[in-house]
Amino acid sequence: MSPRSAKSRRGLPPAASGVAAPADRRFRRPDIRPGTRKKIGQLAWRLGRAFAVIGITVAVGTWAARALLESSLLNVRNIVVHGNTRLTTAEVESLLEGIKSERILSIDFEAYRKRVLDSPWVADVSMRRILPSTVELRLVERVPMAVARLGPQLYLVDHAGVIMDEFGPEYRDFDLPIVDGLVRTVSRAAPPVAEAARVQLTGRFLDALDARPDFRRRISQVDVSNAHDLVVILDGDPAALHLGEAQFVERLKTYFEISQTLHDQFSGVEYVDLRFDERVYVRPHGRAQTAVKK
Repeated sequence: MSPRSAKSRRGLPPAASGVAAPADRRFRRPDIRPGTRKKIGQLAWRLGRAFAVIGITVAVGTWAARALLESSLLNVRNIVVHGNTRLTTAEVESLLEGIKSERILSIDFEAYRKRVLDSPWVADVSMRRILPSTVELRLVERVPMAVARLGPQLYLVDHAGVIMDEFGPEYRDFDLPIVDGLVRTVSRAAPPVAEAARVQLTGRFLDALDARPDFRRRISQVDVSNAHDLVVILDGDPAALHLGEAQFVERLKTYFEISQTLHDQFSGVEYVDLRFDERVYVRPHGRAQTAVKK
């Protein structure tokens, strides 16, 4: 008996033999398991919570920063000044008018620094903020080098040639030589100016005398009208001493060694020229110049 007839006897349809039934896609397993879905949901919730916390933190921080910036706690209340000797703290504060209405974090220090530098007594200044409400200044003040004479006017001048102020009784504590020819007028409307070459000549002379304070104490007047020939007048001695532009101490020493001889030899001396190595030229009052060996 054939296999086909045997299947027919068991009640199976003939078409069922050797033919596979198609699979029903509705019964396939999903690609993502339920456990994985749960984990993704938890991750998304955690990320959302984290972003919410970050957003709240940023918002609160922004609000706090804005509130702090607008708070009066950061208004400038104190000004501390270091390095001032001639200028009083009140005078420095007057140069910073308006700074106490400023927020300390937004101060334009460069603008205020320029205002302080406008003072002829200030050579340099640095500024910094000290939170919450203090501004600190460190000054470098100018030091007068000499009293420059221009006609009847006297001026304080420093080593840089800056005319610091008119000389008056308030500066009588300065022991400075009077220097003629150091400043000049450019025009009637313009303030006087100091000649750079004459400032340098005066500075070299006074710096050289730092090694001989005994010589410096005897200096009464200095004339730098000729930028290549500094002339000195001593206390109690009317003779004008021509010292040139170098070897000031050596030439003064030479004069001190021969001055008594000169005054004994001549009744009055108009000037003594000490610029030459081997000879000193002397001009007595009313007479021609005379050469004297050292």
